[in-house]
Amino acid sequence: MPPIYIQYHKIPYGELILGSFQDKLCLCDWRYRKMRTSIDSRIAKRLEADYVERDSDTISEAKRQLAEYFAKTRQTFEIPLLFAGSEFQQSVWTALQTVEYGTTATYLQLSQKLQNPQAVRAVASANGANALSILTPCHRIIGSNGELVGYAGGLPAKRKLLELEQSPPAQQELDL
Repeated sequence: MPPIYIQYHKIPYGELILGSFQDKLCLCDWRYRKMRTSIDSRIAKRLEADYVERDSDTISEAKRQLAEYFAKTRQTFEIPLLFAGSEFQQSVWTALQTVEYGTTATYLQLSQKLQNPQAVRAVASANGANALSILTPCHRIIGSNGELVGYAGGLPAKRKLLELEQSPPAQQELDL
């Protein structure tokens, strides 16, 4: 079985671990999060693969697109993703992808989008297990009271990501 290639990647708000499996990104997560071991184990088990520290074309492309995101020249990502989780987790992560750049939603709104308004806690748990941070924008989910709550990269990183997305886009230089 092919391995999961991983690389560590510093971004303005911390450090990520990026992972690719068969030309799809399966990992873009905060390197020093509390659930690091359990998430890495879940992915390895679901993909029946071991981690190997090595670059890949998919990881290089993820780094390029993340740099554009932080430079405010990219609002959506065009990288094939591989969700390694339960069917319910995958449905939550897919729903997260519909929360648009520069906006936020609550856990309740996300559970309603899944047509399961009683599943707020399960949605929050799946949100917390997201291993494709930033690309699957769990940072855009806030508490029902409008407060910033739980984030794998820490609340300061969540706040900075939301501020980045809500500030004006980068000005394009014109060649006249």
